[in-house]
Amino acid sequence: MDLIYFILSSFGLTQILVYGKIFDSIRPKKGKLGELFHCPMCMGFWTGAFLFGINGLTELFTFDYNFVNLILLGCLSSGTSYILSVIISDNGVKHEHIVTYTEEPKVEPPTRPTLLQG
Repeated sequence: MDLIYFILSSFGLTQILVYGKIFDSIRPKKGKLGELFHCPMCMGFWTGAFLFGINGLTELFTFDYNFVNLILLGCLSSGTSYILSVIISDNGVKHEHIVTYTEEPKVEPPTRPTLLQG
């Protein structure tokens, strides 16, 4: 359950930081920080690292403090935040309908009255 709580917490925090309107006025728009604050995968890593750093202050999840856990939980947060942001939007689960054609559509030539038809 610790991992599920961690994943949901990191996804929620990442969504707020990347897409939340409350941060529109202070979110950087240019440079490396601008790229960071507009990328759920990038921000997801740092969100995971932050949550790992404060995990001793919460009872939701508990992980041993070591460098390997920091990297692994940052990567877990990055990957799941990206995947969930691709699947879920403000309107719920994203659904795309893709149409593929296997044959060329047949186009009928335009009909014109012939000499005998008048």
